[in-house]
Amino acid sequence: MKRYFGLLTLCALAAGPAAAAPGHSGAWHSVEAKSYWSDGQFPKGFSLEIDVTFSDNKVVYHSANDTDKTKVGGLDFTTTLDGKPSPVEHQARFNQISVKQLGPDQLEILEMKDGDVVVGAVWIFSKDGKSFSRWGVGKSPDGKSKAFNEYFQRIK
Repeated sequence: MKRYFGLLTLCALAAGPAAAAPGHSGAWHSVEAKSYWSDGQFPKGFSLEIDVTFSDNKVVYHSANDTDKTKVGGLDFTTTLDGKPSPVEHQARFNQISVKQLGPDQLEILEMKDGDVVVGAVWIFSKDGKSFSRWGVGKSPDGKSKAFNEYFQRIK
């Protein structure tokens, strides 16, 4: 199994950055029942909508988290797909984002505070274009890390 995973990783890296598949642009909504955090504190009623547009070596991202209906949060950024950090405004936990295309259906997303990674995630889009998962590890403001796997379905 290790050899098979290593071969898949090597093939993805050898292919180099590929243009993001146009089918990945769109709107996506979280699926609470298929998502979890390793600390067992996954928010009840988790609701996150992500709108993302891919073009030549570029991604435009907008999200709205309305899990807590009294305070809707969100994130907006535009960056390249080459892994170079870009500034992010209006976020207390991080001030930089890095997006690196690992393959046609995979992205590495790093959220950083002054160059220090606080969240590292891999997005994997389904071949049929109907869903994606993002899994990784994040450090909370109190310094404790947790693994996560969050599942999203296409809504448009």
